[in-house]
Amino acid sequence: MKLFEKMKLARENKDHIAFGKLLSEEYTFVRHQTGTAMSKDETLAMIEGFFNSDAFNVESHRCIYENDDILVEHMVIAFPDNSREAVLAAYTKKNDLLIRCETGATKVG
Repeated sequence: MKLFEKMKLARENKDHIAFGKLLSEEYTFVRHQTGTAMSKDETLAMIEGFFNSDAFNVESHRCIYENDDILVEHMVIAFPDNSREAVLAAYTKKNDLLIRCETGATKVG
């Protein structure tokens, strides 16, 4: 099973523990809003909050491209503050784990 399929299943099941197993210990998430970096633990705390919120909803989720080195996904996300964003995420992979993610987002109506 490709990493994208595992990620999507973890999101659908709202299972932050399964999601965390896909991340390398050196994982870094670069926030598109600020350009600041978050560690694996910081990212998982954010993901757990999203998964536990009924107001957070991934409206569409698809894989653009995945190989042994990179995974690119696209999502439309509805956030708890009632905003919606189209998010493009590029993940760097190493040893079959995600090691880095950078995102870009556009607000949608």
